[in-house]
Amino acid sequence: MAEEKYTGYEFKDETGINEIDSKGEVLIHKKSGARIVLVNNNDDNKVFSIAFKTPPEDSTGLPHILEHSVLCGSRKFPSKEPFVELAKGSLNTFLNAMTFPDKTMYPVASRNEKDFFNLMDVYLDAVFFPNIYKYPEIFKQEGWHYEIVDGDHPRLEISGVVYNEMKGAYSTPEELLMRKVQETLYPNTPYAHDSGGDPEKIPELTYERFIEFHKRYYHPSNAYIYAYGNINKIRFLDFIDREYLSNFDREYIKSDIPPQNPLGSLREYEFLYPISKGESELDKTYFSLNFSIGTATDPVLTMAFSIIEYLLLETPASPLKNALIKEGIGKDVFGVYESSLLQPHFSIVIKNSNEDKKTGFKRVVFDTLNNLVKNGIDKKLIEASINIFEFKLREADYRGLPKGLVYHIKMMESWLYDGDPFIHLRYDSHLKEVKRALKDNYFEELIKKYILESNHSTLLTIKPDKDILKEKEKKLRERLDRYFESLTKDEKKKIKEETKRLKIRQITPDPPEILEKIPILSINDIDKEAESLPLEVNKEKETTQLYHPIFTSGIIYFNLLFDTTAVNQDDIPYISLLSQILTRVSTENYSYGDLSNEINVYTGGISIVADAFGSKDDDAIYYPKLVVKSKSLVDKFPDLIRILREIIFKTRYNEKDRIKEIVQEARSRLEMSIYELGHNIASGRLLSYFSPFGKYMETLSGLSYYWFVRDLEENYDSKYEILSNKLTDVAERIFNLNNLILSITADRKDIDRISNQMRSFKEDFPINKIEKNSYSFKLTPNNEGLMTPGNVQYVAKGYNFKRLGYKYSGHLMVLRTIASLDYLWNRVRVQGGAYGSFARFGRNGNMYFCSYRDPNLEETLKVYDEMGRYLNEFNPNNREMTKYIIGTVSKLDHPLTPSMKGEIATTRYISGITQDDVQKERDEILGTGIKSIRNFSDMVRDTMKNGYYCVLGNENKISANSKIFGKLIKVFK
Repeated sequence: MAEEKYTGYEFKDETGINEIDSKGEVLIHKKSGARIVLVNNNDDNKVFSIAFKTPPEDSTGLPHILEHSVLCGSRKFPSKEPFVELAKGSLNTFLNAMTFPDKTMYPVASRNEKDFFNLMDVYLDAVFFPNIYKYPEIFKQEGWHYEIVDGDHPRLEISGVVYNEMKGAYSTPEELLMRKVQETLYPNTPYAHDSGGDPEKIPELTYERFIEFHKRYYHPSNAYIYAYGNINKIRFLDFIDREYLSNFDREYIKSDIPPQNPLGSLREYEFLYPISKGESELDKTYFSLNFSIGTATDPVLTMAFSIIEYLLLETPASPLKNALIKEGIGKDVFGVYESSLLQPHFSIVIKNSNEDKKTGFKRVVFDTLNNLVKNGIDKKLIEASINIFEFKLREADYRGLPKGLVYHIKMMESWLYDGDPFIHLRYDSHLKEVKRALKDNYFEELIKKYILESNHSTLLTIKPDKDILKEKEKKLRERLDRYFESLTKDEKKKIKEETKRLKIRQITPDPPEILEKIPILSINDIDKEAESLPLEVNKEKETTQLYHPIFTSGIIYFNLLFDTTAVNQDDIPYISLLSQILTRVSTENYSYGDLSNEINVYTGGISIVADAFGSKDDDAIYYPKLVVKSKSLVDKFPDLIRILREIIFKTRYNEKDRIKEIVQEARSRLEMSIYELGHNIASGRLLSYFSPFGKYMETLSGLSYYWFVRDLEENYDSKYEILSNKLTDVAERIFNLNNLILSITADRKDIDRISNQMRSFKEDFPINKIEKNSYSFKLTPNNEGLMTPGNVQYVAKGYNFKRLGYKYSGHLMVLRTIASLDYLWNRVRVQGGAYGSFARFGRNGNMYFCSYRDPNLEETLKVYDEMGRYLNEFNPNNREMTKYIIGTVSKLDHPLTPSMKGEIATTRYISGITQDDVQKERDEILGTGIKSIRNFSDMVRDTMKNGYYCVLGNENKISANSKIFGKLIKVFK
C-alpha cells in the first residue's frame, strides 16, 4: 500500500518513535537512488535538510568551500547570493549549511508551509544545479584567489572567505587540538584530512578539482534527504520527485569511509600553536589522551560514553578531573566525546600545563582509571550523571534550535554509515541498558575495554611558540614573493584581469528580474499581532513574583533574580566570581562533589550568572542582577528548594584550595572565549567607552574581568584572605529578600501546587535594609588596539545615537537587517573577505558595527564610515523592501521553548518593556518604507563621525596601524 501511496518511491520501513512523539518512514527514490527519511508529528516548526557524504581527500577545505559556493546562485535562482536573499526575505527559523568531517548538510526550517517549500526549492536547486560551473569567480570569492597589490612595491596576496575563516580557526589552540586528534587517530582514513581546510593547504586547491568533487558527490544517489514536522507528505514527495530527483538516474558513487585499523600501542605527537611575542610560555601547554571508541552505529555504547565523559570530567564530583587538578598537572581539564564520525573518539584534555608534566599526566589518568575499575565508580555519581542526561533528553530544550534539526544531526550518526536512521532517537531501550551501571560494573567494564586496554589511542602535546606565527607569515611572504617574481607579464596581467572580473561581479547588483526569481512571501503572510508572552505580576510583601503559566511537561522553571546594587562599585567583579563559585564549593552539609551529585540527582540543573538588564530607553539606567536559574520535575520541587537553601545560605567561602581551582579554570575559559568570541570582546569593550551600561557589563564579564581573574590567579596566596572576605560580604549583600524577584514558569496547576513551598523558602531570607549604590563610572573614551597572537581581526565601531538627538523606532530593526545582510555582507564579507559582520541598534541608543574573522582593519572602518552615504542613496523596489521587512519579522517570531518564554517575559518586565511597546515596534517594522530607512542616513553618519572603535586581533597588523589607535594593549601575558 505504501508503495502505491508514494508514487516513484520504494518503501523501506515505518516505525513509531515514541520518545519524540513521532512516526518515522524510510524511502528510496526509485529513479535516482536518493535516500529519504520522513519524521511526522505535530511540530509546526518544519525542518528540511539534504546532506551528502563528502569524505575529504586532502586538507584544502574542498567540502567547506563547496558548501559556501553552491549557495552563490543556481539554475533557477541565478542571484549571486540566494542564501542572503532568503535570510533577508523569508520567515525561516533556521537557515544555514554545515561542513562536518565526513558530510555536508544543508538544513532549513520554517513554521510557514509556503515559506518552507520556497526554502526547500532554493536549497535543492543550489546543491544540484549550482552556478559554480558558469562562474569561476564564486570559487575565488568563497575559497581563495591571488590579488596583486599595486604600489611602490607591488606584491601578491591571498584572499577568500573560507581562507580567512580558517586562518582564524587555526589561531585557536583548542580548535587546532581537536583537528589534530582526528588526524592522528585515523591517519589512513578521510578523517586524517581537515574538511574545513588548513590555511596553508587551501591555496593548493584548483578550480578543476573543486568542480570534479561536486560532480562526484552532489548526486541524489549520494544524498540523504530529511523532512520533519507536520508536513504534507504527498506534496513534499511529489515536489522533490518532479522538480529534482527525476532529473537523475541512479549511480554507484564510491563514498565509503573505511574504518581505521587499530594503531597498536599508544602513539605520541607534538604540535605548536602561536602566542604573542611578549607572552610567557609558562602554563600554556595542552595534553590530550585520545581513544577510538567502537562505531557510531552502536547507540548504547554512544550513550554510555556520553555519560562516562560527563561523570569523569565535567562535574565538581568528577574523579579524573579532580585527580589531575589536585596533582598539579594543569589548571583546567575537560573531556570531549565526539560521535559524529564512523569511529567516535573520547579525549581527556588538560590545559594550562607545562611540557615536563607529560609523564605525570599519563600516570594520573591511568592510575585513576585503574583505581575506578578496581574499586568501582561512586553509584551516586553514576545516578546523578544518568539523571541529568535523561532530563535533558526528555526536556528537549535546544534554546532556539529547531528540534527537528537536532534530531537530524543525531540521526546522521547512524544513517550515514548505513545504520538504522532512527536508532539514536529511540533512546528508551538504550537508557534502560545504560542504567545497568547503577547496579553492576557496566561503566567500569567499558572504561577497561576501551581505554585501559585500548589498542587505538594517541597522546598529543600542543605547545606554545612565540615565533611560529611570524615564521609562517615569513614563509608565506617568501613563497608569494618567489611566485610573483616567477610570473611573466602576461601571467600578472591575467591575475589582474581575473581579480577585476571578481570585483566587478561583487559590486554589480543583481538586476530586479534575477532577484524576482527567488520566491518570497507577502506582508499578508505575517501575523500583525505580536505574540503575547505569559506574565502575571504578584507583589507579595518584600518580593515581586512573576508567574508564566504555560504547559511545561511537568517541569518547574524556578528562577531567582537578586538585585546586586548593594555591592560596592569596586567589588563588581566579585559578583561574577561568586556566580562561578556557587554550586561548585562545599556547603555546611555537603562536600562540593556531593553537592554536585545532589543537584544532578534531584533537579534538571542549577546555573548562576551575573548579568544586568538595560532600561528600554536610557543606557545610563540598568538593573544589575545575580540570576539563579533552576528547574526540576514538579514532584522533585521540595528537593530543589532544599538544595537552593543549601547553596544560598550555607556555602563555605573559606575553601582555599577549591576556590583556587575554580579561579584557575575561570581564567582558562575566559582566555578561550577571547580566541573564539573575539567579536563579543571587541564590541563589549567598545561599549564601555561611552555607555554606563556597557561599562558595567565590561567590568562584570568583559576583558576587564578577565584581567581581574588573571591577577587574582597569579597572586592567589597573597589575595586569598581578601577574596574570601569579599565573597562572604558580596553574598550577604545580595541574598536579601528586598533584592529578590521570583520568576516561575510552569503549568497553572503546578504553580498553585508549589506556592506554599515558595512562601516557606522566602521566609528563610533576611530582610535587611541595605543601602543601594548608584554606580558612577568614569568613562574613558578611547580607540584601542587589543593585540593577540590571532591571525585575523574583530573590528567594532559605534556610539550612542540618542546623545546626538536621534530617537529609536522599530524601523531600526529593519535597518539592522539591511545593514547586516546587505551593506556589510557585501562590503565586509564578499568584497573584504571577512567571515562575517553585523550591525546592532539598541532601544537605549547604543549602536555599533562589528566584523568577525576579518583580514582587514582600516578598510573595514572605512566601510562603516561610508554607510551613511549608502543609506542616502538607498532606493530598493517595493519587492526588496518587503523582503527586508519579512526577514526582520522572522527574527522576532522564532519559536520559543517554555523556559525561553518565561525568561524573555521576565527580561521585558525588568527593562520596562510592555506588550504595547512590543506591538508598537512590530507595527513600525511592518510599516517601514524606503523613506524610513533613508532618513537614518544622517543618524548613521553622525554616529560614525562621533564614534569610537576597538579592534581585537593580530598584533603585527595592529602594530602596523598603530597611528590610528589611542592605545595599544597586549591582551595576554
